Amino acid sequence: MIANGSIKDVFRHLREDIQTIRLKDPAATSLAEVLTYAGFWAIFYHRIAHRFYKRNWRFPARAISQWSRFLTNIEIHPGATIGKRFFIDHGAGVVIGETAVIGDDVLMYHQVTLGGTSLEKTKRHPTIGNNVLLGMGAKVLGNITVSDGARIGANAVVTRDVPPNTSVVGVPGRILIQDGQHISERSIAQVMDQALGNADPMGEIIRRALHEIEDLKCRIEAAEEDLHPERILTRLQDSAREKSLADEFEEMLNADTFTPNRRENVAGEGI
Repeated sequence: MIANGSIKDVFRHLREDIQTIRLKDPAATSLAEVLTYAGFWAIFYHRIAHRFYKRNWRFPARAISQWSRFLTNIEIHPGATIGKRFFIDHGAGVVIGETAVIGDDVLMYHQVTLGGTSLEKTKRHPTIGNNVLLGMGAKVLGNITVSDGARIGANAVVTRDVPPNTSVVGVPGRILIQDGQHISERSIAQVMDQALGNADPMGEIIRRALHEIEDLKCRIEAAEEDLHPERILTRLQDSAREKSLADEFEEMLNADTFTPNRRENVAGEGI
């Protein structure tokens, strides 16, 4: 990675940056066209600002980075460490935090955020490995590591470490492909931490909610069956029949043929 060095080093890398853009963007057909790319100039100005920052010349470093932001709509903190052949395609809305570290051969699209999740003056931004692709609108937050060869899908929100050679999609981010193989449906329902043995709490909440919804659905269907007119009529008829039998039995008990004396005689005869 390029961290220190003289201003001359910045200009030495211009040719490499131009070649990278022409290699990774089919729309770049000439040198003149490459020089109109906002991402090209954002990285150029950042490399100058970063060298001022490393020498503790914070104000000129900030001034250069803010000038670059004004020109390109790409905000890169002068403290961020950026490797070789870094290409920001389109670039609008990109934000890269102070303690972010970006490896070599990284491709980033517009509206990507490498943000922090802490107010402490420590390493609080992501570390991006080599040969990583960050899709449009991806949000990579906190002091985490996106390992070499990873691909972060558009609009994914990543807050956990990403293993090497994986494709991550969704909110929260979950592994879709690892080492060229699609992850099983069961694994897709887990976030990246599942590979390390930790379940996704948000996914667990969603699964429980779906289970409760299914349970309520079954209860409602059962209640609808109970309230069906035919079921109600059948129950009324059964109740009326039971009441009629009870009334007849009561009448038999109260009849003259079943007076107390008669009962005793009947009982004696049975003996």
